[in-house]
Amino acid sequence: QVQLVESGGNLVQPGGSLRLSCAASGSIFSIDAMAWYRQAPGNQRELVASMPTGGSTVYANSVKGRFTISRDNAKNTVSLQMTNLKPEDTAVYYCNAIVSYTTGGLTWGPNTYWGQGTQVTVSS
Repeated sequence: QVQLVESGGNLVQPGGSLRLSCAASGSIFSIDAMAWYRQAPGNQRELVASMPTGGSTVYANSVKGRFTISRDNAKNTVSLQMTNLKPEDTAVYYCNAIVSYTTGGLTWGPNTYWGQGTQVTVSS
């Protein structure tokens, strides 16, 4: 069906920058939205930023002005540019997409898909 693969997680010092990328693949018919979530140990998964197709981007208050989400619709990718990183940004970051796909000559969905997660650690 559809797979999401993330990359870019790493260990970075406070104040540093990092760029996460996610590529969607499979028999994609259309993507309604792509987003980034994160989950820190002991916490619930939370929305970081979302970018609906043809809609307005949404950011968590904690990352406004520091993180930027972008999409390449032709390549079915989404990126998250993170600057001025803080220790509280430490988490596993997950790519999310709402996708309709085709199989057997039919279109299915939209369904929600998740990547496997990529670790971001902000520490000196």
